[in-house]
Amino acid sequence: MRDFALELEQRKQAGLYRTRRQISGPQQPVLTSDGKPLLSFCSNDYLGLANHPANIDALRDALPETGLGGAASHLICGHHDAHHRLEQRLAEFTGRSSALFFSTGYMANMGVISALAGRGDTIFSDRLNHASIIDGCILSRAKIRRYAHGDVAALETMLAQTSGHKLVVTDGVFSMDGDVAPLKELARVCRAHDALLVVDDAHGIGVLGPQGRGSIAAQGLSEEDVPVLIGTLGKAVGTSGAFVAGSSVLMDYLVQKARTYIYTTAMPPAIAAATCASIDLIEHDDDRRRHLEKLIAAFRQQATAMGYQLMPSETPIQPIMVGDNWTALELSKALEQQGLLVTAIRPPTVPEGEARLRVTFSAAHSEADLNRLLRALSSCRHLLSSPGVAV
Repeated sequence: MRDFALELEQRKQAGLYRTRRQISGPQQPVLTSDGKPLLSFCSNDYLGLANHPANIDALRDALPETGLGGAASHLICGHHDAHHRLEQRLAEFTGRSSALFFSTGYMANMGVISALAGRGDTIFSDRLNHASIIDGCILSRAKIRRYAHGDVAALETMLAQTSGHKLVVTDGVFSMDGDVAPLKELARVCRAHDALLVVDDAHGIGVLGPQGRGSIAAQGLSEEDVPVLIGTLGKAVGTSGAFVAGSSVLMDYLVQKARTYIYTTAMPPAIAAATCASIDLIEHDDDRRRHLEKLIAAFRQQATAMGYQLMPSETPIQPIMVGDNWTALELSKALEQQGLLVTAIRPPTVPEGEARLRVTFSAAHSEADLNRLLRALSSCRHLLSSPGVAV
């Protein structure tokens, strides 16, 4: 029998053991974590909408009409008109013909990728893609070829050497590095080599592009350029669930083939109603994005001046590279002792030797919040002075 206790101890010794925090109250910059107030810089609530009064009101107002639970799968009797309205709204918002509402981003990637490719097909996946993309590729039973992160030339060579049905899948914004995929070039090589391009824009929707329409819109690309768009609703949108958007024929195909859509209970329809309200806010509130951009720019300028090594990211995801697992944990702990929550990210979430603090910003953060973080980072800078630690 496998020795689970031994494996857990080995993780502890390697600085890879993980624990959960117990959060009380709503998600917002000041959290109560294990009974202690902390200023959080690790949430994906990029626009500060997870606790927005208008979205809470929309959820509350919908409950008498929709009830609470989804009660059944979409293909039995769970597809509520609130779900249908959300799908129409998502299609309109993303400039797509149609959309399909999934329960989670993980389920969306698993279901979509495994439906669009199978035995005998080839999937080309960026090396830094999210775990849900990787698992969707594995579930498909297609041949998987990984290309170097963002390396379009390497991808094009692989595509030219491959026949049959080809699918290229990438994150739009990479969740641990914060950089944006070269989507224009990816679209070009996919057209040239008859490959289907799938983009998971989980961290771009709401933040990037005109009216927050995401990284695909930010690069001026259409449904024809990027036929399959996947997005989550629990990050910048501030609610829950996920979606895929594309042609009407493709959405109909996924209704027939995506197992994580077919065989799961529909999300509470009131969540769908609240999500429509949140998209309205996103579409008409450029001030939030401008404030967020100012916070990011100021952080990058001042943290770099302190000697911290940042990744080349202009998004709310601002990783501080550390390298060593234990040093990353020590820096995170030192910040927590000053009332700040910034989590250490370690392998296997990131490659070996690339442990980091993943600082994330929200439009709900104030300039005073940013200044508090910068003061704390300044006081902890000495922790990264040991040999072999990235600075």
